[in-house]
Amino acid sequence: MNASGSGASTSTTTTAAEGTDDMSLSPAADTQAAMTALPISIILFAKNEAETIGNTLSHLGAFEDVVVIDSLSEDGTADIARAAGARVVDFDWNGEYPKKKQWSMMHAGSKHRWALLLDADEYPSAEMVDELRDLLPELESGRYGAYEMHLRYRWEGEFLKHGHRVTKRSLVDLERSFFPEVDDLYAPGIREIELHFQPQTEAPIGMMRTRLVHDDRDPVTSWFARHNHYSDWEAHLHMHPEARRDLATKRTSKGEFWDRVPMKPLVFFVYSYIARLGFLDGRRGFDYAFGLAAYYWQIGVKVRELERRETAAA
Repeated sequence: MNASGSGASTSTTTTAAEGTDDMSLSPAADTQAAMTALPISIILFAKNEAETIGNTLSHLGAFEDVVVIDSLSEDGTADIARAAGARVVDFDWNGEYPKKKQWSMMHAGSKHRWALLLDADEYPSAEMVDELRDLLPELESGRYGAYEMHLRYRWEGEFLKHGHRVTKRSLVDLERSFFPEVDDLYAPGIREIELHFQPQTEAPIGMMRTRLVHDDRDPVTSWFARHNHYSDWEAHLHMHPEARRDLATKRTSKGEFWDRVPMKPLVFFVYSYIARLGFLDGRRGFDYAFGLAAYYWQIGVKVRELERRETAAA
């Protein structure tokens, strides 16, 4: 892993011991303490996640090394994390590479070789914790450099059972995985963290059987606001074909496929709502499929606007 760029931000590490007493990462910590803690570090990315992070940390009692990488939150996120027993490392992006995920893999001070990279509303299901425990000999063998997993996605207050499944490469060997530098520093959107591309490794990539829980409890307006920023980023990459082609090779195989699909909004809706049986989730299934189809439509609209501006300026 390339350690260049270590000055991309400053960091301060604090733990629960610096101001809290008898705190635990999980309500079930007494039961889990009887079991051997998993030798896998948790690296959790946060920014103003006070409403979410407590719930997430309550599901991480099987892991003794939990690090929250906090982007100078102003809502008490870091205090909640410390009170729950996590280490907190401050991240202050300087506008250059490495971005937040790669920087965290380099500077979080992870105690273990393998790490599970999580957004602030993600945590492994109980079934995944069991699978990880069974997987330890394979992790130790070095057979794979990273593992992909499907997400169990909460949408409009309930978990979806059907429709499109998001896939992420979230379990990584810190010694053999890295996030690449993509030519996107010029692009608008959510800029400090790597978006919609996956950590790379020269080793084979495994696949988890169980799902990672994406427990998004934010109002749907927050989802639309995030995806508006995401579509800004995607649209600008579309205007730079070489960067877009390079990025496509750094997505999951599913993401690389969808990058090439024509008439993407319509095709995606049919895929998610009909082919993947999203209609069985009722109105939520429709809203989810339509919302993501509209996201792809939004990217197209923004690309066409940028093309018009470029033509007018020529």
